[in-house]
Order: sequence, then C-alpha cells, then structure tokens
Amino acid sequence: MSDYLLITGMSGAGRSTAAAALEDVGWYVIDNMPPSLLGEVAEVVGMPGTGQERVALVLGRGGGAHAEDSLPAVERLRSEGHRVRIVYLDAPDSVLLRRFEGTRRRHPVGGVRVDEAIAGERRMLLPVRDRADMVLDTGELNVNQLRSRIMSIFGDDDRDRAMRTSVMSFGYKHGVPLDADLVLDCRFLPNPHWVDKLRDLSGLEAPVKDFVLDQDDARVFLDQVGSLMDILLPAYAKEGKSYLTVALGCTGGRHRSVVLAEEVARRLAELGARPSVFHRDIDR
Repeated sequence: MSDYLLITGMSGAGRSTAAAALEDVGWYVIDNMPPSLLGEVAEVVGMPGTGQERVALVLGRGGGAHAEDSLPAVERLRSEGHRVRIVYLDAPDSVLLRRFEGTRRRHPVGGVRVDEAIAGERRMLLPVRDRADMVLDTGELNVNQLRSRIMSIFGDDDRDRAMRTSVMSFGYKHGVPLDADLVLDCRFLPNPHWVDKLRDLSGLEAPVKDFVLDQDDARVFLDQVGSLMDILLPAYAKEGKSYLTVALGCTGGRHRSVVLAEEVARRLAELGARPSVFHRDIDR
C-alpha cells in the first residue's frame, strides 16, 4: 500500500515551497496537478514495480475552482487501504494580498481585484479545508521556516500510522498560530527579557533555561501539562486524529515559550510520542 499526501490550499500560501521540501526528504512529488486527475495519477504511480511508495500530489494553481473533485478519489484510495492525508496550506488574507502585491503576479482565480480573488478562492476551497487532516498556517513563516516545518513533519521514513505530534513556541506579539490544536500561554512566568544578562540569549541556552525552570510555577505548569497530555494523546489517537500541534506562547517567542516547548516535547517523548519541535519566533 502507498502513502499519499494531497497538498492543497490558498494560492500564495506556499504549495511550491512545500513540494520542494517534500522532494528533498524523499517523496515522489507531482506538482501543479489538476484535481480531476488525482485518481488516474494515483493509479499510475501506485502500480507494482514503480517503486513509488510515498507520493505527494500538489494541486495546481487555480485548483480551488475544482479542488472538491479530488475528494471522491481520496475516499476511494482510502477504501483500497492506502494512507491518504490532505494537507491544507493557509495564511491570513492580508498576508496573501501582500505576497501577491510583492510579486506582481496575477491571482490564478482571476477577478478585478486581488482581494476579491482571494475571497473567492477561499469560498471554493472550504469543502476541502473542512476535510483536511492538517491545516498549516504559513502566514508568519518565511520560506526557510516553511521548508523546515514540512521536512520535520514529513521527513521521517517511518511509515507507521501513529499520530504525528508537533510542539511549537511562538510570540503573541507576532500573532497566534492558526494551525495549533492546543495553545498554552506562558506569560504568567517572569520574563527573562527584563534580566540584562539574559535578554540577548534564547530559551535554548542554559542560563535562560535554568532561570525559567527554577520557577515553582513553571514546574507545576509542566506537571499539569504532562498529566493533560497523558489523557489527550490516547484519546486523540482513538478518534483517528493524524496530527496534533501544541503551541506555547510568550510575549516575544524567544525565552519562556522556547524553554517550555522543549520541556513539553521531552515529556511527550516519555509518553511514547515522537514530537518534532519548531520555534517560530526565536530569531526575531
């Protein structure tokens, strides 16, 4: 049986970047594919002897008008025993508008104004977004961050069907990640930013880590989060959830949230998960 990724989402949200990242970690990528051809293409690449067991199918530009055509083929492949996951790339309208204005590209959906085209595409893609296994918010990610995120989630050669868990740190002043399943606020802890010798360090460095973890409230918080995860991980897995993203936020995303994200990931590993860790705003 083959493992299929269907990469779809808003134009300008990073499909091409995702395709390149998947190719770099060993996926067989078919880019710019018309949604109506999903079933036929999957049959060809999945034939015995082709050697293609991990296939990423990236819907083409302007696919929003017909993206729903891919859903019956997705269900048929699943009924045949293949693993099929839909990954939807999204970003706020303001970000998409800025990206199109910056490149001076014409929006593939068309229309007199770019904002109208974005709104129209979002409406057309709603049925696919609702069926997505993972919605990835790329609004605050640059190209390198998106590549890293895709590679950390889908770069593992292990093809078991366990739920993939991701832990993210972020800064509230840069926006809450829209793709997080659980958002935990770390701003109740003292901020290392106001300690002169710690300000220019990050939460990956020992002095900041020690400062944060020496707080009684931090230890209690981590114990409570560990207990919560002990309940949620098997419950989510039982419900068939494919991906779980836990996001921890502090003011700037450089200190407290980084330390606690690393600790939460460590505790998730102790519970049997194999989480990836992503620090969105650590370099800001």
